[in-house]
Amino acid sequence: MATSLLVNRSEPGYQLHGARWLSTLLDAVLAVSNLCALFGVFMKKHQLTIANVTPKTPTCILFNQNQEFKKFGYDAVMKYKNLPPGEVDKWYFFQNFKMSLYDRKVTSDMMLEASNGKTLPALLVFAESLRYMEQHAMKNIQEASFNTVCDPEEITWVITVPAIWTAAAKQFMRLAAKEAGLISDMTSEKLIIALEPEAASLWCKQLPQEGFLTEGSNSKKFEDSPGIQYVVVDCGGGTVDITVHEIQEDCCLKELHKASGGGWGGNRVDENFIAFLREIFDDGVWDEYVETCPSELQQMMYNFGLQKCSSDREAVYLHCYYRLTTLAEKKKEISQFFKKAEGVTWCDGMIMITFEKMKSFFEYSIKNIIVALKEILDKPEMAKVQYILLVGGFASSVILRDEVRKAFSKKYHILCPLEAQLAIAKGAVLFGINPEVVTSRISARTYGLRVSRDFDPAIHDIRNRRVSKADGYVYCEGLFQKLVGVGESVSINEVAHYDFTPTEPDQTCALFAFYSTEKQDAMYADEEGLELVGSCTVPMPDTKLGRKRKLNLDIKFGLTEFKATATDVTSKQSRIITIDFLSV
Repeated sequence: MATSLLVNRSEPGYQLHGARWLSTLLDAVLAVSNLCALFGVFMKKHQLTIANVTPKTPTCILFNQNQEFKKFGYDAVMKYKNLPPGEVDKWYFFQNFKMSLYDRKVTSDMMLEASNGKTLPALLVFAESLRYMEQHAMKNIQEASFNTVCDPEEITWVITVPAIWTAAAKQFMRLAAKEAGLISDMTSEKLIIALEPEAASLWCKQLPQEGFLTEGSNSKKFEDSPGIQYVVVDCGGGTVDITVHEIQEDCCLKELHKASGGGWGGNRVDENFIAFLREIFDDGVWDEYVETCPSELQQMMYNFGLQKCSSDREAVYLHCYYRLTTLAEKKKEISQFFKKAEGVTWCDGMIMITFEKMKSFFEYSIKNIIVALKEILDKPEMAKVQYILLVGGFASSVILRDEVRKAFSKKYHILCPLEAQLAIAKGAVLFGINPEVVTSRISARTYGLRVSRDFDPAIHDIRNRRVSKADGYVYCEGLFQKLVGVGESVSINEVAHYDFTPTEPDQTCALFAFYSTEKQDAMYADEEGLELVGSCTVPMPDTKLGRKRKLNLDIKFGLTEFKATATDVTSKQSRIITIDFLSV
């Protein structure tokens, strides 16, 4: 998840205070973990480039015993590491919390579990992370622009999320941004949700040849010309996102395959490494270490993370920390723990892991990535794909790149930008400047509404037959009306128009219940595989025309978030409606 800030100075005749101001402001780019903050500037009279960026920090946040925010990123890690032993159980340390919004039901009141088992509202954790970044960003902008005051109304925020996230997860991020003060109900348009592989795609598309890693003989320049098709594999810590793009005549992008992927990111490597350490330090040693020394464990895992994404193909040496060594030696001489373990040895206070053993920690992630890529690329409609772009922090690992190259380099050009982990954050600025650069997207699921229609005994289930108490109207309740199908290409400017009439002559509002499924279509909304994903209520106060009233519903499915407008034809009143994905 990346947050980017865009300052829009579009007033006639607006001037910046010299070239130094420009370069200094752009040098103020910062990246804060998977929630990295970028500042871009777009002006009507100036097209500016993106400047230097600092390395990303871990997605960690720390709250004290009073549930008050204290530290974020590296500062959170170090503060937690240095807490007195008696204080560790009282504080709340969260890491990799972005994954809490993937592959689970997301609600506004969901809770997150800290490293010590204590819980806090997820909304608080995400909102305080965004608030920290907003304050950090504004401070950096002020310092870089010689204390120029930036009007909040001129700022547009861009938050990137995995393409495989649900509508509820995206809405949760918008709600967190509101709680953090980035936007309000009146300024909701000042927040843009961007999809991570799309942001990375935009950045890679404009990179010169020297902007990519040169490995082996596969150093072909990425060709940014109309008709070129390529796969973007966004390899993050939690998820891996895969999408396919084609460059259009106007240099915009068209999505060719629905976003896919899974929880195969770099965190899986960490989990396998921890499982390996548990096998080595048996007899209860490792479990006691995890329970009693969480801050030291965090430091060990941080160091492992640096080694995990190393560009070297050699053995890895990790420092074995004091408390782990002390706990182990209470049982037996520490070198004895390593005698039966393969691929690892004890080396004078260090744990030496062979390169082959290190590769084994990647097997689950790499296997799933390669299988998913083959499934996409084997489809006839993908025959013109020429490139595979590897982006995201996990793509920095030479182990991952080697395996992808081994599987696909005979047919495709495998490219990875030099700053793989920052491609998304930088691309987010480009997306914020032009959100319409991706002209069409493929629907990842089938979406539809729960509706009622005239009852037809020839096709409708008698169990769904209903009779209006007002006038005896017989109808079938609970039918599924498809709005957009899975795999269907939808333009960002395409508006789907639907007409509805009330079931009861005296009803004063219409409830729209949105369902989704991986199936192409369905007869009833309660069929297996259909899921209620959101709802909204539209007032229809004038009942004089009874069931002859009409309600128009216009929906845009091609954007990164659904946008809908409802019009009561009788009163001629239109309103933008918010589909609530968090309360179902």
